Amino acid sequence: MRPGGAGGGLPGPPNLAASLAARHSGAIPGLRHREVAPADPQKAAEVDRRLEEWARGLDLFPTAWNGDFTGFQFGRAVVLQHPGAADLDRLTAAGKLLLAENVVDSCYCEEDEGRGGSRTGLAGRLILAQSALDPFHGPPAHQEEWTQGMQADGPLRSYFWALKEYAALATPSQTDRFVHDMARLHLGYLGEAAWMETGYRPKVWEYLVMRQFNNFRPCLSIVDAVDGYELPEQLYARPEIQRVTALACNATTIVNDLYSFTKELASDPSHLNLPQVVAANDRCGLKAAYLKSVGLHNEIMEAFESESAVLAATSPLVERYLQGLSDWVAGNHEWHATNTHRYSLPNYW
Repeated sequence: MRPGGAGGGLPGPPNLAASLAARHSGAIPGLRHREVAPADPQKAAEVDRRLEEWARGLDLFPTAWNGDFTGFQFGRAVVLQHPGAADLDRLTAAGKLLLAENVVDSCYCEEDEGRGGSRTGLAGRLILAQSALDPFHGPPAHQEEWTQGMQADGPLRSYFWALKEYAALATPSQTDRFVHDMARLHLGYLGEAAWMETGYRPKVWEYLVMRQFNNFRPCLSIVDAVDGYELPEQLYARPEIQRVTALACNATTIVNDLYSFTKELASDPSHLNLPQVVAANDRCGLKAAYLKSVGLHNEIMEAFESESAVLAATSPLVERYLQGLSDWVAGNHEWHATNTHRYSLPNYW
């Protein structure tokens, strides 16, 4: 993201890559998280094998992207995030959704990845992508055109077929939940793109609002389906369940901001993330802003953990769902902290 506009630009230095040359890997010091066991390497490798076979069969991306596919470690990600998965088929379905979401983000949204993404015209691309998940219903001739259109490129194919395979394993209400969470995600993408186009520099609370939409919620809200049961809609829709779900999603999205900080700013010093926004609003350096952002994450995590403990006592089914959320958050942190192909930490300690 590229904010600026009234009030000046973001504080990233022109030669950020040099200033952050001394980097570290591992868990962020002081970050509130739960330790998890390493992913089963055989299970992760099998999920990766299935995902690569699926991606190749649908021609989702060119051979030149093989390194990025391997480096992302999709199989290890979903094995860490879903330790209670009912079987490999459900883990693979989660991996296909994750892969599809990344293909759409890279090819449609992210300008700095060099894969065709652009904020210009993004809304038009995303409305068609949403229809790959939320099917069009119309006159037969146009219905056929839509069916053909959904196979027009890798991002659309990935969404279309990933959802079909997830829907075969999930209940209709779980599938509908996911479709609506993807609409939330796309709204977040558009909010981010609008700020990039106008050069708007958000306040911290405004940025956090955007990240509540542009976040990992579609991945977390499938935990019950992947684990082989359903949290009924009448429970899932309750405000207190929605709140802890949002807290979990927000915490893990800030984790992404913190771990991807050096990678993003080294390639684009004006890239918008939480430490950048804090630095601009507080008029402080990036180190102080980064450490404050760790504290903001910890506040959200503490709220999630304490409120989840209260809710878990109300129902075994709610307890199981909340454990799934907690497992996803913990596993996703482990994936970030140990994926040295993608992430490293600034020398702030």
